[in-house]
Amino acid sequence: MTNMTFSIPGKLHQRMKKYPEIKWSHIARGAIEKYLERLELTDKIASKSKLTEEDVESISEEIKQRAWKKYQSLLDDQTE
Repeated sequence: MTNMTFSIPGKLHQRMKKYPEIKWSHIARGAIEKYLERLELTDKIASKSKLTEEDVESISEEIKQRAWKKYQSLLDDQTE
């Protein structure tokens, strides 16, 4: 097994110390594994996609515009 070293903020470490019975390396391995599974699934889905980069940009822009209009509408409703 390979060893890995990483840094965590001091406040997070202090909170972790309250639970010495927890094997934090096991928790970290599990979180990394889950994250990798999501990335691999995303890669698998994307590899089968027929969308071009331009299609993705266009869809993204449309989503942003619609979200902004909805957000703006909610703000307008609150100020009335």
